[in-house]
Amino acid sequence: MSTPSDPLILVTGATGKVGRAFITRLLADKARGHWRVRAFCHQRALPPDARVESVFGAIQDRAAVQRALEGVTHVLHLATSKETPDDAMDVSVKGLFWLLEGCRASPSFRQFVLIGGDAAVGHFHYPHPVPVVETQPPTAYPGCYALSKVLEETMLQQVIVQYDLNACCLRAPWIMEKDDLRAHLSFGEDVFGAPRWCDLVGPEAAAAHLASGAVPVLLDANGAGLLRNFVHVDDLVSAILAALDQPRARGQLMNVAMDEPVDYVRLGEHLARTRGCPLVRIRDRYHSTWLDNSKAKFLLGWRPAYDLERLVESAWSWQRASDDPRRIWYPG
Repeated sequence: MSTPSDPLILVTGATGKVGRAFITRLLADKARGHWRVRAFCHQRALPPDARVESVFGAIQDRAAVQRALEGVTHVLHLATSKETPDDAMDVSVKGLFWLLEGCRASPSFRQFVLIGGDAAVGHFHYPHPVPVVETQPPTAYPGCYALSKVLEETMLQQVIVQYDLNACCLRAPWIMEKDDLRAHLSFGEDVFGAPRWCDLVGPEAAAAHLASGAVPVLLDANGAGLLRNFVHVDDLVSAILAALDQPRARGQLMNVAMDEPVDYVRLGEHLARTRGCPLVRIRDRYHSTWLDNSKAKFLLGWRPAYDLERLVESAWSWQRASDDPRRIWYPG
């Protein structure tokens, strides 16, 4: 039976990819068997569980946020908005502001963990001649999503400075789970994420590539194999768990990514060798990046378990159930 002094973590974006994985792992962690979860939900709900309480509301609603924070000791902020200008500032700026205001005034509060994104440093839109470390200035690419990631990181850091709030930010690149990578490499209309290969090669070529099982090999602006950063959701969840109540995480911004970015040439060669996939080289305007994860490894004692080969094998071995269709919950 839980007691009022047991940790109670508020998870925003609890029904999303990372939220569900985190809650599942936390509930299965015997060392944290006394932790409880409060899931801040907007449109979707979580399955019932004795240790999980769901609250509903809009994160830009101050009253809803205040109710959700009552008695909370920890906050994991996952809620975000992609390329939806009508919502981006409400969710990423106003929502985060109300959360931080509530936390700094709360007598039960202990720690705030923000999950950021490498969109704050430009992702693959700008040249990065050296590995991207946490001290690199923000470089948002065009669009409201990247801007929102910069604003989130900046707001959190300034609140840490102003109020000595116990908070940290884990900056993640593209988060993979299930068959995401396989869906990303599809020439079909249902391609996951960007680029949209079917648009780059045209409908006739895309149909032929789809029928043959071909996969794209993305080349950078200079014609070399593009390096792109990924993290598997299991590795990100491991980093979050490692950051909880970790004194060394206080006030820190940490990149959480695979040890090496995915090289599309190596990825294509691996799929050709192991699965006989034909390869289609596509050159585009993007630039290679290498998100350095040394700081998270040093401060958290965290190590990613997924490399390129494991990322591929997990995606290609995943069997999607008939009642688990791929859904796009937000555009972008």
